[in-house]
Parts: sequence; structure tokens; C-alpha cells
Amino acid sequence: MILSYNWLKTYLPTLDLSPADLSVLLTDIGLEVEEMETRQSVKGGLEGLVVGEVVTCSKHPNADKLSLTTVNIGSETLSIVCGAPNVAAGQHVIIATIGTTLYPTEGEPFKIKKGKIRGEESNGMICAQDEIGLGKDHSGIIVLPTNTPIGPLLLPYRYNPTPFFI
Repeated sequence: MILSYNWLKTYLPTLDLSPADLSVLLTDIGLEVEEMETRQSVKGGLEGLVVGEVVTCSKHPNADKLSLTTVNIGSETLSIVCGAPNVAAGQHVIIATIGTTLYPTEGEPFKIKKGKIRGEESNGMICAQDEIGLGKDHSGIIVLPTNTPIGPLLLPYRYNPTPFFI
């Protein structure tokens, strides 16, 4: 039987043990814990993603369907080429910074690299749902509420790993 640590905590609200300590306790009372594993509801746990504000958005000079954007991520402002039809100045969006590995809903994982797209420098990626494994929608980027804090993705927006007992 596989049991979630978080599920057990809902039925044992006074439970204040770490997953490792709970594993020992369950074994001591006769419920053998064969192993523990950690699962993530979103592969990669959204590591390396930050919230940014699109400061400027203009048409790419060498491509009809691309936009040149500057995005404030708190610690710096990035130039990013974006192909989404719904990108606009003032939006709060999810940014994959250089070095971030993305785990799309379909396809293989890939690492974000600094590059040039049709002659313009791009230092990251503004993300759609399917690009970060949150769904299958690729019609445009994810637009967050404008009160979403700029900078590292905060816990209310992150998917944390959950320990499971087997």
C-alpha cells in the first residue's frame, strides 16, 4: 500500500514528525515501511522559474509572429524574444531563466540557453502551461495577476515534493 505523508497528516492533525521519524514510528507499531520516495506533482518542481513583469513589448524587426520584450525579474531586466500572441507590457508572467531545465507536458526536457532568435538576443523564456508541465495549453503565455510578487516563485505558486510511504 502506498500512503502519502500529507494524507496521513490530514487524519492525524497532531502529527508533528518528519517523514523519516514517522516511517520509524509506523514500523515500531507493526506497519512495515518498505521504502520512502518523494514525488512531485509537477516534474522538476518548477525550479528555476521566476515571476517577471513585462516592461516593454514591441514587434520583432525580422519576424512577423515574434515580439521583443524586456522583463523585470527583480534582480535584473532581461531581453527575451517571445512568440506568444498574448504577450503585452504590464503583464506578470512566469520566466524560465538561463540554465533552467523545463519538463514540458509532452516531449523531452530541455535546458534554457542564451541565444539569438532571428538576430535578436534572448536571455530566457516566457512560459506557456505546456512548456512547464502545468497543462496542455499552448495558445499563449501564462498571465498572472498583477499583484503577484516579482522575483523567485513563491510557495503559494510552487508545487512541493510530497513524501510517500510504501
